[in-house]
Amino acid sequence: MPVTTFDFPERYRYQNGFGSYLETEAVPGALPIGHNSPQKPPHGLYAEKLSGTAFTAPRHENRQSWLYRILPSSAHPPFSSTADGPFESDRSSAPARLEYIPNQLRWDPFDHDDQTDFVSGLHLVAGAGDPALKQGMGIYIYAAGKSMDDHSAFYSADGDLLIVAQDGVLDIRTELGWILVRPMEICVIPRGVKYQVHLPSGPVRGYALELYQGHFSLPELGPIGSNGLANARDFQAPVACFSEDFGATASEGPNIYAITRGTATTIHTSMT
Repeated sequence: MPVTTFDFPERYRYQNGFGSYLETEAVPGALPIGHNSPQKPPHGLYAEKLSGTAFTAPRHENRQSWLYRILPSSAHPPFSSTADGPFESDRSSAPARLEYIPNQLRWDPFDHDDQTDFVSGLHLVAGAGDPALKQGMGIYIYAAGKSMDDHSAFYSADGDLLIVAQDGVLDIRTELGWILVRPMEICVIPRGVKYQVHLPSGPVRGYALELYQGHFSLPELGPIGSNGLANARDFQAPVACFSEDFGATASEGPNIYAITRGTATTIHTSMT
């Protein structure tokens, strides 16, 4: 390899390789052993990941770096635009475009409202595709403070709904049976299944994912091993039941109203 003689001498040390797996530490013992992001990294450092690819990228394409800092990189005041930056171009003839900011953004928790039930407490925060075309998904955060009316029900014609309980207990009464969902548990309500949500322990908060296309399925086995991360036996289905509060016949029963959602539009109907 030809060697260049520089007038200014080298002052740093380097590691060799291109696209390689490298590790280095400025202080002995700074790198954690066995995992990348412990709750308490050595020497009181802050673990941060710099991603060069999506975390779902195949192994041979995955690019990532783990850094262990004295201070987190987010420890700075908010960014603001400059009037005449060196990278600014003449925008007088340019089409309108979105303005991106590098500030750290977070969703504040939605407040618990004693007058809000589960359906009214669903907030769509992100998504892709179109439910009318049966493509994509919708991501929700929910916060509710009261049970649904005893004479009401809801179903979505758009897709299967995966519910993740974060705080509080959900008593979900579907037409296929009743389900209790607590924190650390998930629940899937298939498209078209009517249900009613009660809050036996008070206000609730959590997340939901609606799949517009097909149905949820378990990941294939392979690299994750023969035991997998989720097995069919770990999922439970409700047993048949009925409510004794309904009238002796349909015509003698109390007034009932149903809430339906199709193509992201909420529709009400009444039955007597």
